[in-house]
Amino acid sequence: MGFGLGAVILPQASVAATGFACISQVIAQSSGAPRNGADLPSCSHLQSHRNGIAQGSSQAGFATKLSTDGLQQSHGQSAVVTVVAKIRKGKKSAETEYPWPEKIKGDEQEGYLEYLCRFKPLPNKPKPVTLPFERPLVDLENKIDEVRELANKTGMDFSEQIKELEDKYDQVRRDLYLHLTPVQRLSVARHPNRPTFLDHVLNITDKWVELHGDRAGYDDPALVTGIGRIDGMSFMFMGHQKGRNTKENIYRNFAMPTPNGYRKALRMMRHADHHGFPILSFIDTPGAYAGIKAEELGQGEAIAFNLREMFGLKVPIITTVIGEGGSGGALAIGCCDKMLMLENAVYYVASPEACAAILWKTAEAAPKATEALRITGMELQKLNVVDEVIPEPLGGAHSDPQLSSKNIKAAIMKYMKELLKLDPETLMKQRVAKFRQMGAVEEGLEVDAHIKRNMKKREVPLDVEDPRLLTSGLQQQSLDVKLSVEDTPSHVNASATRSVE
Repeated sequence: MGFGLGAVILPQASVAATGFACISQVIAQSSGAPRNGADLPSCSHLQSHRNGIAQGSSQAGFATKLSTDGLQQSHGQSAVVTVVAKIRKGKKSAETEYPWPEKIKGDEQEGYLEYLCRFKPLPNKPKPVTLPFERPLVDLENKIDEVRELANKTGMDFSEQIKELEDKYDQVRRDLYLHLTPVQRLSVARHPNRPTFLDHVLNITDKWVELHGDRAGYDDPALVTGIGRIDGMSFMFMGHQKGRNTKENIYRNFAMPTPNGYRKALRMMRHADHHGFPILSFIDTPGAYAGIKAEELGQGEAIAFNLREMFGLKVPIITTVIGEGGSGGALAIGCCDKMLMLENAVYYVASPEACAAILWKTAEAAPKATEALRITGMELQKLNVVDEVIPEPLGGAHSDPQLSSKNIKAAIMKYMKELLKLDPETLMKQRVAKFRQMGAVEEGLEVDAHIKRNMKKREVPLDVEDPRLLTSGLQQQSLDVKLSVEDTPSHVNASATRSVE
């Protein structure tokens, strides 16, 4: 039952006398003293005000009580009469009660505060999903089940056969996951049951509170931010959040952030930089949302602004790719000091399907594009894009999410101890140098004869008057070659023309 307080201002001259008179009447009645109506003023004036208040309040569902304690007489001034109202407790709906439960428990020992986060355990266990390359494992599982069913029906001992099949299953599973191709790793990274950003955060943090909004009227659920604590140290977390079922995927927009999400992340980065919180970002997105509304709100500007601002942050930044990292949508929260990547995660400038459609004009060439893009952690570590590849449990991160999160936590804390020893200026210089050395080009190297022979020749002869030949030296060189070709015999002219081309 709740209480509400209100105040009614009445003329002091009329209220003071009648108020004290009513109090005197109550005292006299309680003490048994004789009541003299001529000596005591009437309470009708105050009673009329009280009845009016009670009548108006009862229509709104309130029961009121008027308190006149402490009134003092002062001519020409006003008195404040306090009204205490008991509010009738109505029936709560699910919408008004959410996300606050009936009893809030804020004990830190209970882990994260569930009532501050919409991410809750699924009521039903997700259905198992079989990837195409895992079909041999499914066949072995079916054989094991058939032998066990036969043993139960006949009562015969098939323990040796079952043990042999189980050993074969473990060996085939190990061989599959230790020698995955880039196409297979891509399918594992997109597995529907793969742990999401919030799964890992709730596994590695002692306490977690989600923060919302970009302070411009929007809150993008595809990019989640919040403050968490690991081993007594506070961190600013941010990451792309995929859904665990169709309903969640629609709500999270399949982890494709809009400009509002990137601006929310930028607000949290500045907040962390101001308070000295290290930043931990987690990448798991096919790319930024490419809808018309996102373009109208400035998708490219939001991503570019994040790229610029992240190089000026004075706190350590560690990024972990936990699923798939697509293009600028991933890089907008990925300009970091240390880049970590799960074993079966992928990181690409364009999805294999988009790359195949651009280069080979068909999406059927996606496996070929996957091989050519070099999107796996081992390949990117050779290119100095990724600092460390975090091992996953056998069968992928979805087979043991707790162990996968434990490996992520160990890698993050190892590099965080190194980064915390650096001063802000050194930290920013190393961050810039890390990205400046990516994609270095070496010039002046001799081209392999086989590659040079297979190079595509120019189909149209070079035009001497082409405005693209900006320097006079190039124009003069082309003109000299053309004149020399005209003076040569006809049987040599063809080869000279090819050399010009």
